[in-house]
Amino acid sequence: MSTKFSEDIIPLGDLKVNPGKVVSHANETHRPILLTSRGRGVAVVQALKDFEEEAEQRVFMQGIVKGMMDLEEGREISLAEAKKRLGLK
Repeated sequence: MSTKFSEDIIPLGDLKVNPGKVVSHANETHRPILLTSRGRGVAVVQALKDFEEEAEQRVFMQGIVKGMMDLEEGREISLAEAKKRLGLK
């Protein structure tokens, strides 16, 4: 999902004039749209499903990084100990 500068950057005024078109574009392309005011970025419009998926991916990746850091720093337990702590057999 790369930004297409010719399509995905629009003035804030365009959102005010035709918000449905902007939202439809975000839903169809699965790319975030940068809203600008006086040539500067002020906000991003993104399809809700895409936003939720990216948020889940971000949390997952943060968990992976934390786990890798724990391993590097020697904070690990055996599978048997993990099962015991979780009350699993």
